[in-house]
Amino acid sequence: MPEHDSTEAARALERFLLADPGQWSELAPRVVDAVGDRRLHEVVGATLAHVGDVRSVTDGPDGLVVQGTAGRTLAFAAADAGGRLTNLRLAPGPYRPPRLRVPAGARIAVGWALWCVLLAVRVAACWTASSVTGWCGDVLIVAAAYLLMEGRLTPARLPWWLRRAMEAGGPVALASAWRLPSLPAGHPGAELVTGLVLLSGVAGYLVWARRHRWGAELSAPLRFPLRDGTWLIAQGGGPGLNHHAPHPEQRGAIDVIGVGARGARLRSGAAPDAYLIYGAKLYAPCDGDVVSAADDYADQVPGTIRYEPPYGNHVFIDTGSELVKLAHLRPGTVTVATGDRVRAGQLLGEVGNSGNTTEPHLHLHAERDGLGLDLRFTGITGTLHRGRTLRT
Repeated sequence: MPEHDSTEAARALERFLLADPGQWSELAPRVVDAVGDRRLHEVVGATLAHVGDVRSVTDGPDGLVVQGTAGRTLAFAAADAGGRLTNLRLAPGPYRPPRLRVPAGARIAVGWALWCVLLAVRVAACWTASSVTGWCGDVLIVAAAYLLMEGRLTPARLPWWLRRAMEAGGPVALASAWRLPSLPAGHPGAELVTGLVLLSGVAGYLVWARRHRWGAELSAPLRFPLRDGTWLIAQGGGPGLNHHAPHPEQRGAIDVIGVGARGARLRSGAAPDAYLIYGAKLYAPCDGDVVSAADDYADQVPGTIRYEPPYGNHVFIDTGSELVKLAHLRPGTVTVATGDRVRAGQLLGEVGNSGNTTEPHLHLHAERDGLGLDLRFTGITGTLHRGRTLRT
């Protein structure tokens, strides 16, 4: 499996940044050929403008850190056996390391723990309601919470036993209906109004977000690129359901993860290969020409992100009318190269965890003239929104 020696890359990058530009073609011939001398001068000049004179390049938890007299920035670099740079990416802005590092898994766990507490409080309220209308309002609030949880928070990514425990709250809330004959009717109050507003608001929002279209033409019909599995759309749909929405070229993108028989996305362990989608075969969704392919970026450690090219290992296919991008592939598995002609259904590689990603998944989007398109797939009806499950 291809890997980058970050220590050697740091030394090579430091030599490059401290050298006279006339030596760049010797210290980084592949980078100069790929980027061009003029563009490379612009990028390095912009970096030096906010870090000052370079003092050192070290390997840190977030990537290579270029330390200068005026500040620091992140970088990604790779070097060959001779110490020459073969790849280079410099962050466009200053680097400020976080004061407190909280693992992504811990943040998610805390968020779900708070949600469980709030849900338990609302379920308990159904058992302490003082009137029938109050009870109805509390039940509507619980229903809105479950609808939001299923439609927005994708609990399918949680362990199956935790999902079942959370889902048990619904029947527990409804079981409190045995108290209704002994309760006064009451008058419509804050609980009932709040419940009606929340439930209708959440339902309306989810219907809109799931059916959202960007007003652009749809992509040409694509083949779904994964086979023989159960796949969960972790990101997809309109604003609020899709974190790609703020990026014009990715606004119609989807992120796909694999799930097992009971919805679990993980086997035992925390390495990339513990995720069910890791290593899944990836097939071309369309005919076209490969305009970019990369295969040598190492997988990220799940839960962390080191600075590197955001797509990581990838295959970009130009169909003639749009550009289809598949990203975060497993290193050493990409079977095509830039300039190749591919046919729909052809093996491209395997799903991995390279690039800007905290866990193994497939990123897929199509764009035309720099704007993302809503995706459509042969044999799949409707939008691929967050929370939707597909079986292929």
